[in-house]
Amino acid sequence: MRQYGMLIALAFLVVLFQIWTDGTLLLPNNVSNLIQQNGYILILAMGMMLVIIAGHIDLSVGSVVAFVGAISAVMMVKHDMPWPAALVIALLIGAAAGAWQGFWIAYVGIPSFIVTLAGMLLFRGATQIVLEGQSLAPFPKGFQNIAQGFIPEMGPYTQYHNPTLVIGLVVVVLLIWQEWRDRRRQVAYELEPIPFRLWVLKCVAIAAAIVAFTLTLASFRGVPVVLLIMCALLIGLGYVMRNAVIGRHIYALGGNKAAAKLSGVKDARVTFLVFVNMGVLAALAGCVYAARLNAATPQAGTMFELEAIAAAFIGGASMSGGVGTVLGAVIGGLVLGVLNNGMSLVGIGTDYQQVIKGLVLLAAVGFDVWNKRRVGS
Repeated sequence: MRQYGMLIALAFLVVLFQIWTDGTLLLPNNVSNLIQQNGYILILAMGMMLVIIAGHIDLSVGSVVAFVGAISAVMMVKHDMPWPAALVIALLIGAAAGAWQGFWIAYVGIPSFIVTLAGMLLFRGATQIVLEGQSLAPFPKGFQNIAQGFIPEMGPYTQYHNPTLVIGLVVVVLLIWQEWRDRRRQVAYELEPIPFRLWVLKCVAIAAAIVAFTLTLASFRGVPVVLLIMCALLIGLGYVMRNAVIGRHIYALGGNKAAAKLSGVKDARVTFLVFVNMGVLAALAGCVYAARLNAATPQAGTMFELEAIAAAFIGGASMSGGVGTVLGAVIGGLVLGVLNNGMSLVGIGTDYQQVIKGLVLLAAVGFDVWNKRRVGS
């Protein structure tokens, strides 16, 4: 109910701001801008969703973003390191940061709020030390393309970006096949699927949305590189949470830790891996953000942790843990992204934007509380 409700809310916001901005919101260049501007927040939101499902919180991700961006800048700008090597080292540093915090949380037993609050201060101070209070720029063109680039054009000249059209067609076929496979599995297990006409209507709606999105991107410069990164993470993490043993253990741990331990779940190891994953994704978001700015700055990542947490809760996470999906985190991040972009386009001040986003977050958590009480009664 939460996920479909957020999809409806996202569609409502898109229609509202499309009308309010006289069609500017869904112009191809603005859609590409929207993806690139919010890529790092969506990456953080996917990792944060796993942390919240496991029953924890991470307040340090914004500082890790800044720290990894600073280290990347030192490697590439000061020491002329090739950007692929710097990217790999940056991800390893993120994994180490996540492992450091995960150790204190999982094996020592310090609450995640305290550990990550300490991490927020630690990595923010380390960023200032590494950059010596100054910005470092510019980055190599290849590194910039992580956040600013698009997949190259191929094939004969048309009015659209050919590779984007091919990708869109493949996605439509794969999603319809997945829907058909899921329906057949429901029938095989003697579960009651949705009525066939409604299922067909759902498939048509999915295909129409993807085709419209594909044509919008293809009429500008094609698929942004950061969108490919986000899709790969969404598919990979979504598969892990739905089908892998570790994913089921994360849900079990957040739903009822005592019962999960009695069932044989190694809670310390699961918690440790969740924070290592969060560290890697924070490092990736740091590289994307630095590439987007084409500079590493001491103020990078400020308030990113709150944006990621808000996206996770708006996308269906529960305060008590054990509930949520990776796709829901992306939807929640897009709701915030459309709100930010739409309000900026219509000239709403940043002060009022903060008020509106706060009310949206409060409404999402309030709905979660109300829904639990309704189910409980």
